[in-house]
Amino acid sequence: MAASPLACLIVEDQAPVAQALDLLFSLHDVPTRIAPDAASALQQVRAGGIGVVLQDMNFAPGETSGDEGAALFHAIRAVDPAMPVLLMTAFTSLERAVSLVKAGAADYFGKPWDDARLVASVRDLLAMRDRPSPLPATTPAARAAGSPDLQGIVFESGAMARVVDLAVHVAAADVPVLITGPNGVGKEKLAEIIQANSGRAGRPFVTVNVGALPDTLLEAELFGAEAGAYTGAQRRRIGRFEAAHGGTLFLDEIGTLSLAGQAKLLRVLQTGEFERLGSSTSLRSDVRLLCATNVRLPEAIASGSFREDLYFRLNVIEIAVPALRDRPEDILPIARHLLARAPTDPAPALSADAEAALLAHAWPGNVRELQNRLQRARLVATGPAITPADLGLDERTPGSRGTAQATVQGSERAALEALLRTHGGSVSRVAEVLGLSRQALYRRMERLGVSLERRPRS
Repeated sequence: MAASPLACLIVEDQAPVAQALDLLFSLHDVPTRIAPDAASALQQVRAGGIGVVLQDMNFAPGETSGDEGAALFHAIRAVDPAMPVLLMTAFTSLERAVSLVKAGAADYFGKPWDDARLVASVRDLLAMRDRPSPLPATTPAARAAGSPDLQGIVFESGAMARVVDLAVHVAAADVPVLITGPNGVGKEKLAEIIQANSGRAGRPFVTVNVGALPDTLLEAELFGAEAGAYTGAQRRRIGRFEAAHGGTLFLDEIGTLSLAGQAKLLRVLQTGEFERLGSSTSLRSDVRLLCATNVRLPEAIASGSFREDLYFRLNVIEIAVPALRDRPEDILPIARHLLARAPTDPAPALSADAEAALLAHAWPGNVRELQNRLQRARLVATGPAITPADLGLDERTPGSRGTAQATVQGSERAALEALLRTHGGSVSRVAEVLGLSRQALYRRMERLGVSLERRPRS
């Protein structure tokens, strides 16, 4: 006898709202259960048969703090740590909901909600709960013995184990995924893992850095152009949507896309159709869209620089990649792996002092900075083992982990000023070390208060 399908548990004290949600899901064949309060919700989670929880943030009359919702979320995670929880919130509880998403909630939805996005999220999470976890263990040996294609990613931390597990889980869902996190953490690697474990594995995987494209070239790059469509277009050009047909299209730095570019992308996502520049013939392309950004898109929406409707289209599932400083267990394994790949025999080793320096550094440039520093060390090292000085992390270099924990921004500012001094004020060289564009580095300098007056010429 087949087991009953997992249900979505709706935790909502307002009966009309609960009934509206129940009706919405019934129209899309999503099984539901309803709990009017936290006690009932926990009882049903313990009883089993629940695949995802959709919970309100407030239950008592007049309560708007979100404290009740936060308490329920943590209680659910204590009963079932793997249970996906979706939050429903009014504006007054938005800040608390965002903090819970950072703590592990699957997503949050405002009231009134977007029907299509809500149903899609619940369906995807139920589908993932119906499949066994591809990474049931967190030890390296257990992961290596498993079947997922992890594309050579190296990690030891539980934080990255959860990120990779989620990437493998969502791979089969064939829905848009938004990968967020600071520059240099490996967002493209996560996109490669999703592609490699999806039904589109072995098909085209096309990457576009939309942040590097001016508006004048964006349309031709994404959708293609006919001969003569613009100056220099001597023959037909196939766009990235066409090139990725049947596979995956990865749009990096989506948060920097102009509003005009966002409107063009949204139209394709809404209609599934596009035209080459200079043509009126509509084309269709079967692609899975993955996007990445280091921009906090909810804040960009609030400031008017990012479209909310596009955000909902892209953010069916979000994967947040933590900064390297927040997963120190990964620093030395990644460093050793990178050195083992060095084109020298034998591979260079790290001295004990170098390992200590790596662990003490705040890593504002994340894994990309680590890679660049190791490359530098291989070139300048003269002894049998790499030293802190070879890494550019001697005792004069600010950025210790203790400082970073006390004030991350102050440490980043000091590290950035030290890098500018080390490289003679060359913005280009510092940008290269950190794995940033010059424009991104200038923005970081402004954010951290590295004044224009103190910047040497680059």
